[in-house]
Order: sequence, then structure tokens, then C-alpha cells
Amino acid sequence: MPVNFVTPVHLSLINSATFTGNYDVACTGLEEACFLLRIINDSNRDVLVSYDGNANHDYLVAGNTLEINAQANSSPNGDVALFRKGQKIYVKAAAGTGYVYIAAYFSRQ
Repeated sequence: MPVNFVTPVHLSLINSATFTGNYDVACTGLEEACFLLRIINDSNRDVLVSYDGNANHDYLVAGNTLEINAQANSSPNGDVALFRKGQKIYVKAAAGTGYVYIAAYFSRQ
């Protein structure tokens, strides 16, 4: 019988005190292909976000959350859009205080 339920991956985090001003790995690789990605910036630093460790892809102000629902962006409707299993996530900023968290969710069918 098919199952269709949502499961979280393990929460990743990086201490902003360890920021180097270069891209630092915040998530070493998603455990599963995920449809929802949430980056929570609970630090006192605005951060740049990269999905390849080289290019700037997103910008997240201190104290804010970036939520990307990949499935909402699938085209045509009915197709599946996911962040790939193993996807690394990087953040770049000067050293600060607080943490940046990466939360993600997948559905095993």
C-alpha cells in the first residue's frame, strides 16, 4: 500500500562565531530529496546563501527565515520538484553570535 507522509531530515546548524567571511558549509548534504527547505538565521549577521559554494544565490537578513517550497514551483502541475539528496548549503558572513539552522522535509512514497 502506498504511503504519503512528511518526514523531517536531521536539523543542521552552524555557529556564526565560526563564520570566516567565505562560504562555510551549513549543511553537509541533505539526507533525502526534499520538497521544503527552511533556512533560519538566528544570528546577528545578514548572510549570503549558496547552493554550490561559489555563487551568491540568496540573501537572508539576521533574525529572518527563508522558506523554499520546491513543490509549489514544479511545472507542469503534477510534476515533482525537489532539492536533490546530498545537496550542500553554504552561508557567508563575518563572524557573529547565534546560529543559522537548516531544516528540510521530504515525503517517502
